[in-house]
Amino acid sequence: MTRQEELTRQGWERQATYDEPRLSEMADMYREIGLEVHLEPFHADEEPGCIGCMEITPELYKTIYTRKKS
Repeated sequence: MTRQEELTRQGWERQATYDEPRLSEMADMYREIGLEVHLEPFHADEEPGCIGCMEITPELYKTIYTRKKS
């Protein structure tokens, strides 16, 4: 089972992958609307589309997952 599948089973929904400052802005926005936020390290094999620039500095990127608060 992949990490993404494990998170989905726990009720998390994948949103998007960002670097700063957009990462913090989006995480804060999700929290403001009442969602739990979980950040995962960037995994190239889980990203749709072109990721060439992200692969150069993967440590800068995180994927945002959200779920409703229990």
